[in-house]
Amino acid sequence: MKAPVFDYHRASSVQDALAALADGRGDAKAMAGGCSLGPMLNLRLARPARVVDLRHVPELRRVEETEDRLVIGALWTHAEIEDGALPDITNGFLPSVAHGIAYRAVRNRGTIGGSVAHADPAADWITTLLTLDARLLIHAPDGERQASIDTFMLGGYSTELGDDELLSGFILPKLSGRGRWAYHKICRKTGEFAKAIGAVLHDPDRGLVRVVCGAIERTPILLEETSAALGRSSPEAAADLAPVLKGVLKDEIDRRLADHDAVFRQMHHTAVSRALAELGSK
Repeated sequence: MKAPVFDYHRASSVQDALAALADGRGDAKAMAGGCSLGPMLNLRLARPARVVDLRHVPELRRVEETEDRLVIGALWTHAEIEDGALPDITNGFLPSVAHGIAYRAVRNRGTIGGSVAHADPAADWITTLLTLDARLLIHAPDGERQASIDTFMLGGYSTELGDDELLSGFILPKLSGRGRWAYHKICRKTGEFAKAIGAVLHDPDRGLVRVVCGAIERTPILLEETSAALGRSSPEAAADLAPVLKGVLKDEIDRRLADHDAVFRQMHHTAVSRALAELGSK
């Protein structure tokens, strides 16, 4: 099928993009890499009156590194992150996740901002950014604000972005030399969206200990009790899944995913367990 007729606007700045979105009166869509919006247009699943192309907005390619964080624009592609075009302040976490996204052709065009704004619950960046406790930068006509993944994403394919707002970038915490991470996803085959994701971050010097369960058909969840249990032990204790940690994880998964069947819960328990085991082996 072919896309429906729409007005095309090539934005030259963030303010230009915001004005074009506002002029669309709620019937405009921003487009970054087009990996999600393009197929939706062709299948007539999306019928915006206007498409605002963001690919030529220089502010969305910003890179600002400080002592404890990295600020990046939303237009950096998965491939660029995979190839190390950005400073690696996560000890390999971001490049590794980027490498596992879809296929190289998709990674060449798909952007981190486009992925997060699309808000597919099974997408990798949603879970990764929650694990890192990253902040999102959102531009609106009256200025810039910050948000976190758990408040930004309202559910599958639904976010708090207003019709006249734009996801413009991310604030990523810089991990210390002792910061370790693990990421495990279960897919039917390579390149597909995950059926279950487990992500773990342990950085005692930064005070970051986070265990996240993703690809749960809604916003990924921070497993607070499991994170606290891991924080009380060493990462090495996760290598053989110490009984106390294993018990806490199972209880929390069963409770937080009680609206799903036993197979779904077990698959996600397995993904998180494997991530914990991988963390202990690093």
